[in-house]
Amino acid sequence: MTEDDLLPMPDFDPKATRRAVRRGLTRTAITVLAALVVLVLVATVGSSLIQQRGDREMRMTDVLGTAFKIYNPGYDIQVQDWGATTPLSMSFTVSARPMRAVGGFVAGYGGAEHVITQDFFGRVGRLPLGNDANTTLSTAIANVSTGNQPKQDSRKVLARLPEGLNALAVIEFAKPLTTKELAAFTARYKTSADKVVYERRPRSIPITWGGPPMWDRDPMPEMDGTTKTHAIMPDEAIELDLASFRRWVAILQDYDDDNLHDFDLSLARLRKAAKDGLAYAYVDSGATIGELRKIIEDPLVQTVRVADVTYDVERP
Repeated sequence: MTEDDLLPMPDFDPKATRRAVRRGLTRTAITVLAALVVLVLVATVGSSLIQQRGDREMRMTDVLGTAFKIYNPGYDIQVQDWGATTPLSMSFTVSARPMRAVGGFVAGYGGAEHVITQDFFGRVGRLPLGNDANTTLSTAIANVSTGNQPKQDSRKVLARLPEGLNALAVIEFAKPLTTKELAAFTARYKTSADKVVYERRPRSIPITWGGPPMWDRDPMPEMDGTTKTHAIMPDEAIELDLASFRRWVAILQDYDDDNLHDFDLSLARLRKAAKDGLAYAYVDSGATIGELRKIIEDPLVQTVRVADVTYDVERP
């Protein structure tokens, strides 16, 4: 092959070269961007699927939502949002409103909303309320077994208040009662145990259980195991509440203990309280001052602490 057979070299075209370089860079950028989008989608969907595997999302609300209720016995708490999943965490939203005496004006459920978060590794994020809440009811519950506000002081408080007022009160016992004894006591005075204190823990929030559980989705069973179809009487409610508490404790596993400590709880304390089933005190949101004046004179009662009062305009 001679020099005459070779094709002539084209003249260098700077514009064409720049266009070719730009096209190459654009194709490379598009390819890299598409790969990144695919990786992000895989990571996001994959992370969400990992976090939601099995019943992990439901169990988070069952365990942490219920622990949050125990952590805040001075509040009525409802779950507003049952779950939100991101690549790095799962969360749910609760609405918390301080408990008040029955009969006051309440505009809807209300309450402040709080988000409870669990990260990818199952650790709980920073918690609201708890020991920092210091509602009057939380303080009254923390005073159980302290000896604070003995009967003679409580009688003076009750004497100053009109007997027709409804009260939110903590009735503490001189010695803990069994479930049957508590049911008989509340039946005798026609009072209701909205929440029951199942632990002696002076100057700290004890394990307190009551009200509709946010975890137990099965129909409420009869004590013989059949499904309940009739209205629940107050004495039945006490036994069923304890049964509900025991069922919740039964779903807890050893690996839950670290998270429970964030709620000022522990597996050991919960299991002991559930096994013993002893009532050290109970919360009543509907007793009148007049009824509490009678209750405080019962020899079974250590003292009565009034946390709130209100006038029920509908009471005859």
